[in-house]
Amino acid sequence: MANQIHPTAVVDPGAKLGDNVTIGPYAIIESDTEIGDGTRIDAFAQIKRYTSMGANNVIHSNALIGGEPQDMKFKDADTRVVMGDNNIIREFVTVHRGTPEGRGETRIGSGCMIMAYAHVAHDCVLHDHAILVNCVMLAGHVDIGSHAVVSGMTGVHQFTRIGDYAFIGGMSGVSLDVPPYIHATGVRGALRGLNLIGLRRAGIDRASIKALKQAYTTIFRSGMGRKEALAEAEEVLGDVPEVMKMIEFIRSSERGVHSDIGMRNGDKDS
Repeated sequence: MANQIHPTAVVDPGAKLGDNVTIGPYAIIESDTEIGDGTRIDAFAQIKRYTSMGANNVIHSNALIGGEPQDMKFKDADTRVVMGDNNIIREFVTVHRGTPEGRGETRIGSGCMIMAYAHVAHDCVLHDHAILVNCVMLAGHVDIGSHAVVSGMTGVHQFTRIGDYAFIGGMSGVSLDVPPYIHATGVRGALRGLNLIGLRRAGIDRASIKALKQAYTTIFRSGMGRKEALAEAEEVLGDVPEVMKMIEFIRSSERGVHSDIGMRNGDKDS
């Protein structure tokens, strides 16, 4: 189908539009942009230069995609925002480009939802089907795993990782890594067990969930040192892929991992 572009929209001749693209009133599409087939861009939205997105995305009114990073060192550079397919970007969301010192791009996978007023800073990565609820604030270089949910009004510190299927409760402050499958919430993002609702919705079988519960207890609630606990969990449950994903995530953490709410004052991280 032919593209539908409102007469008040501003579309630079250097923009590359796919088929069946809809662009609403007063929207702005700058040069050096790529808009995939079937994408809808609503009134007053802005797609800044060096942005590319795949098919069937919906960009709601007043969202801004591809703004320059809020980094004092940044000088105009060909860094990018890259977005996959079937994403929903709600009102007043801001997504900023990468930096030369970082990944060089901010990347949003496919099937993500970013709700109103959320901010995705430079060099962040959102993997497929991640959800950011209203007013989530991601600092630079944050990595959000696939199917992870970050609830409203949560702030995430720069360089932090949140693993696949993790769930972050509302109004939290996340300053350390949160492993896959885990629920964390609070001012400093304490771990509170598994994200059981998310695991069940994802179709994770009962045996794997039981193994994850056992691994979580060993790693975060046994009182063992972290290295010892990880080795114990791997020896007993290492044949469960979800458990190994959790173990490998924790071992690869550079910032460190949040502690369990019940072990906060006595967790040993040796």
